[in-house]
Amino acid sequence: MARLTLDELRKKREDAKKEIYLREGKYRSKIVVHMGTCGIASGAREIVSAFLGEIEILTDKDVMLTTSGCAGLCSMEPMATVELLNSPTVKYVNLTPDKARRIFKEHILDGRIVKDYALGIGSEKGG
Repeated sequence: MARLTLDELRKKREDAKKEIYLREGKYRSKIVVHMGTCGIASGAREIVSAFLGEIEILTDKDVMLTTSGCAGLCSMEPMATVELLNSPTVKYVNLTPDKARRIFKEHILDGRIVKDYALGIGSEKGG
């Protein structure tokens, strides 16, 4: 295993704390943008920016945005997985910044799954 820099170690600690916060109820929702090479090439950075823009508007910062590697469905990138407490996990595919903003407003804020962009509902469950 490669040695980690202090900054990389701090980032890993922050990521682990965020995971724990979601499980302990400190975050109401979690958005994971898949950022493997295929996702980045397909526009995943723009999806992260769109979600961040929506999160910054919130007064209650109870939404965690994080990234992961490839989800294995390269032809459907960019992708994001949304987890809300007490709700099924949803994987959204073929995203654009406008689709991400719609998902944020309808699913994250209002709890309504945007079936137009959903590949799977409840097919995976985070920790």
